[in-house]
Amino acid sequence: MKLILASGSPRRAELLERMGLSFTVQPSNTEEILEPGLTPRQEVMSLSRQKSEAVRATLQEEAVVLSADTVVVLDGHILGKPADEEDAVKMLTALSGRSHLVLTGITVSGPKGTVSDCEETEVFFRPMSQEEIRRYVATGDPLDKAGAYGIQGCAAMFVEKLVGDYYNVMGLPVCKTGLMLRKAGIPVLGETV
Repeated sequence: MKLILASGSPRRAELLERMGLSFTVQPSNTEEILEPGLTPRQEVMSLSRQKSEAVRATLQEEAVVLSADTVVVLDGHILGKPADEEDAVKMLTALSGRSHLVLTGITVSGPKGTVSDCEETEVFFRPMSQEEIRRYVATGDPLDKAGAYGIQGCAAMFVEKLVGDYYNVMGLPVCKTGLMLRKAGIPVLGETV
């Protein structure tokens, strides 16, 4: 069965490659429609489902579509990607010396049906000075990432600890994704499904 990653995220593609999976990339390029009244957990699952459905609608063959949406949640509010450098500084300042949640909604859609789930990781940042926040923002790294940081880069030095799946903070919880793909008929670790 063919696997399609409905995401242009190089981090998600890298994680699937590390899992030893063969796949093609087809970003959804769909407008994200937020439904009022959803919790952050429900929202990321809804957005991942929208991405999956948009790609499935274009397919001419049987395939399994994997999509994901990741957000950072602080005090119940979603921190998306920063609008600019000053927005990134504000986000990182708010995260400094505190814990926050990283939520990733995952949808796997194929001939056996569509399933969505959510992974949650709590991340604890050490206190950061304004100077180091501004130096980090000047690297450009935080500008395309939810919550204005990427744990796989130099922002890792801000993380004191985390509780949950490290790969979830990168954008794709590998353990949960592998189990969901297996149920959808995608062989994992060379097994036959």
